[in-house]
Amino acid sequence: MIWRGGARGGREARRREAAARRAPAGPLRDHLTVPAPARGTPVAELPLLAVDLETTGLDPGRDRIVAIAWVPIDRLGVVLGGAGRLVVRPGSDVGESATLHGLTDDAVAAGVRSGEALARLLGALAGRVLLAHHAGLEAGFISAECARVFGSPFVPPSVDTMRLQRRVLEGPLGTGPEPAGGELRLAAARQRFGLPRYRAHDPLADALGCAELYLAQVAELALRSRTPLTLADVSG
Repeated sequence: MIWRGGARGGREARRREAAARRAPAGPLRDHLTVPAPARGTPVAELPLLAVDLETTGLDPGRDRIVAIAWVPIDRLGVVLGGAGRLVVRPGSDVGESATLHGLTDDAVAAGVRSGEALARLLGALAGRVLLAHHAGLEAGFISAECARVFGSPFVPPSVDTMRLQRRVLEGPLGTGPEPAGGELRLAAARQRFGLPRYRAHDPLADALGCAELYLAQVAELALRSRTPLTLADVSG
């Protein structure tokens, strides 16, 4: 069933307004006071920002962001001129987690401070929808870091290409077999659409890879739909 509606969108808007009131003057409040796209916005007109993070682990409450990259999407087109990549100095030892994020201690030590990185990301994301592979995890890390730095959480509308891939694999009526976990990984999802392989542990490559995957997914889902897709349809 395609849901197009109002109640959830109203709750999201109220959450953003409440977070904006709590946030001190600065980048987070500025971001939250820019209206997010309405849930009825057609996918063909939807401004998104594909985001990928490299972190010291998988727990937003304990682990930290060490790199951020983003790529804008406007009107179903990737805008490479708006892409960005930052190595972040988190203010804590990254230890042996370089095996996860691929960055050396020296590279992280030379990065920008977390507050500056967040300010640049939030500026790029203003008026856009967060797009990520496993968007809940990425948003959780950004929100935890915003709470540490700005004293208030991050409240984004988001689209998750992992969830979209599940819909692609389940078929038009949702009656297909349950996708295996490996099929939902970014590399495997891209492979299904014949998209090229990119280098691992590179947040900009992963953000671009997520953006390209999203465009392939919505093209396929649009062929199955009887009506034009909207943000409400793809945000699940």
